Amino acid sequence: MKTPVQLPADKTHQRIPIHVITGFLGSGKTRLLNQLLGQAGMRNTAIIVNEFGEISIDHLLVQASTEDIMRLAGGCLCCSVRTDLVKTLEQLFAKQQNNDAYHFSQVVIETSGLADPAPILRTLLDDAFVTAHFRLENVVTTVDTVYGTEHLKDYEESVKQAALAHHLILTKTDLPQADVNSLLPRLKQLNPTAQIHDIHQAEPQSDVLFKSRAYDTHHKELNVTSWLQADLYRTLPTHEPIQDTKNTSMHYEDYIQSFCLEIEERLSWTVLELWIQQLTRLRGKDLLRIKGIAYTQETDLPVVIQGVQHILQPPTTLSRWPQARPRTQIVFITRNISLEKIERSLHALRQSQSPVDICQAAMILL
Repeated sequence: MKTPVQLPADKTHQRIPIHVITGFLGSGKTRLLNQLLGQAGMRNTAIIVNEFGEISIDHLLVQASTEDIMRLAGGCLCCSVRTDLVKTLEQLFAKQQNNDAYHFSQVVIETSGLADPAPILRTLLDDAFVTAHFRLENVVTTVDTVYGTEHLKDYEESVKQAALAHHLILTKTDLPQADVNSLLPRLKQLNPTAQIHDIHQAEPQSDVLFKSRAYDTHHKELNVTSWLQADLYRTLPTHEPIQDTKNTSMHYEDYIQSFCLEIEERLSWTVLELWIQQLTRLRGKDLLRIKGIAYTQETDLPVVIQGVQHILQPPTTLSRWPQARPRTQIVFITRNISLEKIERSLHALRQSQSPVDICQAAMILL
């Protein structure tokens, strides 16, 4: 065995969970947030909205605690992003440290309707202050069942909002124009692991949408089985990247793929790290999400990998393997990058003997 890798243990379970509510314009984020605000599960929640005027919560205001932070009925704190997300989180955290009246145990971030969620998730996974005190937990996306099919065809933001979600909330299903039968297969293809809810069949519950399933309360660390859901990716159909990007009949949703890379034998962490660097640098824009655990030659512990686009979090280790047979499992959500290309690039890099070989391995990704 090679020299052990000195990686820190995963401690993200100790940090404050952040949940993101996103969805395209007019998809019902306002209604969802208002339904959630009055629930017991929202006590001690800090709410951040990108554009305060989009959320009609005036009737819930009890008092303005400061110019920027308002207290809502039920014990929530609400503030708007007036500078940037990180500074807002810093402000909230500082107030909590200095004043018990600002105590919160979770954060809900509501994005604007045209927001690409990837940069927001990237910030939450990359900023040093945020990752020291907070953890990204759930992404909840509202989907308009009247116009959702068109949005997925015509707007890349809508596709990313659906593909990166843990929960998909179907709205407007009570309208005669709703086209659920056409929309559902598209959503399931884009995101096979998301839980789908109909807002009109049952009122969404914050305890369900914002539940922390990714962390094992007994072992106090990441629950890999719930976090990865690797089994759901094995039966997904795969397709080659779409080369004709000028074809007007192609839609944004056609470019998204989800799959899980599994390797039984131990990998060199040095090679694996270089391979991920190549992926993020050369295809970061198309690497919507990457998460998994690696079985390496340098350590007996599982190495946790996760990132969004160009950003990869510093790797950490878990105290034990979640399954009886250690193996590498990495889940990808990509835009126009196939599993076959991912596998070939890693195989070529593992076989490389010179800088030229390394460069040629990287070229496979282009």
